[in-house]
Amino acid sequence: MLVTIIALCVGIGVAAVIGAFAIGFKPEVDTVIEDRLSSLTEQTRKEVAGSDDNSILRNPMEANESSIEKLLKNRIDLATMLEQADMKLPVEKFALICIGIGGVAAIGCFMAPIPKFIAPVVGIALMFLPLLVLKFKIAKRMAKFNEQLPEALEMLSRSLRAGHSIGAGFGLISQEMANPLAREFGRCYEEQNLGVSLETSLDSMAKRIPNLDLRFFATAVILQRQTGGDLAEILEKIGRLIRSRYKLAGQIQALTGEGRLSGIVLLALPPGLFLMMFFLNKDYVMKLFTDPMGQWMLGGAIVMQIAGAYCIKKIIDIKV
Repeated sequence: MLVTIIALCVGIGVAAVIGAFAIGFKPEVDTVIEDRLSSLTEQTRKEVAGSDDNSILRNPMEANESSIEKLLKNRIDLATMLEQADMKLPVEKFALICIGIGGVAAIGCFMAPIPKFIAPVVGIALMFLPLLVLKFKIAKRMAKFNEQLPEALEMLSRSLRAGHSIGAGFGLISQEMANPLAREFGRCYEEQNLGVSLETSLDSMAKRIPNLDLRFFATAVILQRQTGGDLAEILEKIGRLIRSRYKLAGQIQALTGEGRLSGIVLLALPPGLFLMMFFLNKDYVMKLFTDPMGQWMLGGAIVMQIAGAYCIKKIIDIKV
């Protein structure tokens, strides 16, 4: 029974490593567009940097950074990720959860009658499981925000045509629409009520939500306040553009469905075959752990699984 549990842990660990590797390789954002948008709002960014230390709406968890957060901030911004996932959890507790899961898994493997070199692999793999859950929650929340954004822009355009200010339009969006978009626009509205400039609040929202369409919206609002123009028409055109792009993305999603299904089958087949052979002929499978050649074969299989996951993701991931 113990060997069965250990084998299941190894299978889950391998799947977690492959999933972490595949999720970590996201398509690169169009840096040219980002650079142009950043140059257009460079002056606003300087103002934001100058007033950030005195912001009265700073996140309470950012007031006093812990040593763990300072250590991880240069490599992975866990505080921002937790905020994007809408998880009210300090960085220290999340890091301790990751370390605790990995440590328990490694100790369990050391105490089990299996080769000791498996323990660090399983411990490191399971240590990334909370990060995978966090990334999944972020992706789910961002996808819902993206779906709501065109309707919010159209509602804001109609509000402006009716004679309301853009701040009142933000308040209307926060009341009429659902989360997570309502919460973000509501936060922007409350910041303006407390004296924060519109440019600063928009830039903060664009940093919290890594969405290129939202960056277009923020840049359009900032430029309109500086140069003038019909903001309602601009927002309406941006909303139509986003809807057209999502329609094209849906068509591409349907056309690449076969490739995604093939990738899922190919990536799930080796761990599934391993578990099936373990229950049918355990002595045959344990050669992968006890024999030196089997250990090399197992390591090579894991590397090829990761390389295959990366290649399949690159093939089926088409930018729109």
